[in-house]
Amino acid sequence: MFGGWTEEQVSEFGLTFGVGAFMLYMLFIIGELAWKSKAGKTGTFVLFFVLAFGMLGFVAKAVIQKLWGI
Repeated sequence: MFGGWTEEQVSEFGLTFGVGAFMLYMLFIIGELAWKSKAGKTGTFVLFFVLAFGMLGFVAKAVIQKLWGI
């Protein structure tokens, strides 16, 4: 299936790189929002910290899974 890949490998690839690409796009959107609203340095930091904080959990989950071999 899928050129020698199993369904598990395809879904893992999609989850890792697909969601990773989506997260980068969301960071771009946050930066664009900060720039268009003229938020300044503090406002930009707050926007990135608050809006991107949820992404940190996803990244931490992936790192913990790799470290613990889950």
